[in-house]
Amino acid sequence: MPQPSTGLSPAARSLGSAPTAKPARDPRIDVFRGLALVMIFINHVPGNPYEALTIRNLGFADAAEAFFLMSGIAAGLAYTPRFIEKDRLRHGLWRAVAPLWKRAWSLYLVQIMLSAVTLGIFAAAFQITTEAEFLTKINMRQVFQNPTQSVIGIPLLTHQFGYVNILPAYSVLLVCAPVAIMLGLRWPRLLLALSLTLWLLTGVFRLNLPNYPNPGGWFFNPFAWQAIFVCGLLVGLSQRQGYRFFPASKALFWLSVAVLLGVLAWRYVPGLGKFLNLQMHHLREAGVPFNITSHDKTYLSAPRFIHILALGYFLSQLPSVTRLSGHQMASPFRLIGRHGLLIFASGTVLALVCQAVMMARPEAAWVPWVLPAVGTAALYGIAWTAETSRRVLTAPAAPAERNPVQDSARFAAPAAEPRP
Repeated sequence: MPQPSTGLSPAARSLGSAPTAKPARDPRIDVFRGLALVMIFINHVPGNPYEALTIRNLGFADAAEAFFLMSGIAAGLAYTPRFIEKDRLRHGLWRAVAPLWKRAWSLYLVQIMLSAVTLGIFAAAFQITTEAEFLTKINMRQVFQNPTQSVIGIPLLTHQFGYVNILPAYSVLLVCAPVAIMLGLRWPRLLLALSLTLWLLTGVFRLNLPNYPNPGGWFFNPFAWQAIFVCGLLVGLSQRQGYRFFPASKALFWLSVAVLLGVLAWRYVPGLGKFLNLQMHHLREAGVPFNITSHDKTYLSAPRFIHILALGYFLSQLPSVTRLSGHQMASPFRLIGRHGLLIFASGTVLALVCQAVMMARPEAAWVPWVLPAVGTAALYGIAWTAETSRRVLTAPAAPAERNPVQDSARFAAPAAEPRP
């Protein structure tokens, strides 16, 4: 995100010489996170007409990549100050690490809760409709056919249901984030180089965390998806210190425009996509790593990765985006973005309920039109309720009515000695 440079090196800033005062909240972060959450909800109700309005129609990346990028930026902004060496030496490392690991634990608990609710939704749908399909959708077959091993896998995060599999990867990244932040404060370019190297090796050697009892690995592979998170983290921690990691450059801006236009042509120009995909196939046969020559989501293929980086850079360089993000018309998305975890969890539950209804009533043409719209409105209502409750709880208490006699006695008494 655009930020004026202080002229200090990253190493100097990490030693405490950089300004660490909390900057004004960037409205773009909340708006884009809110948009990503709404799009995730819509895409998690497959078969509805609103899917045509989501980011995945602009190219290869979808709202999941945007979510991880924005999460990295938000983490860099929120958690960097306590890792600055001056603050870390004064208050200790645990004060910096604890909030990240506490958040990761919260994500784990929400994941377990969502898994249980998902089971309940589809089991209830089966009870009502007696349609056996409800017991096999979104990776549920193991639970109902092999419950002992599946019950072991769910709390270990090795058995994840479809549409309920983003939080495990995000929680793993937050556990590892303290090391990334400390490295990024000292040597940000080294952090980026190590992250990209890990991403590349993940595709070469097919690294992943294991599934159990199913074969294979996690759908959102943390070894690959850390690359998007780290790019966002570097943006956030550099902005928090008063400089840009990715500089404002006309050359980079027009390169990002070229990438975005090229991706659109790849997707929509007749015959071009087939030709380019064939060339990627030839490159893969020639030994070029799998995650460079495919569109695979699990391993964050290069086309998806480059697309989201180009889109993020392009939007970050447009002053009009900042103005629009702060406009009153964008306030619903800002509100949703400020309550990310609550909205993600609520959206997941609502999306699965919509899926179950659409599966149970495939003949009802109105259902795909109405349910996603009602669900989106419900997400805004949930965010509004959470925001209102937070304001009420954090509002300062009204001062108690003073007793003039007590006030006189208080002011006449000697001041207490300061404690050591």
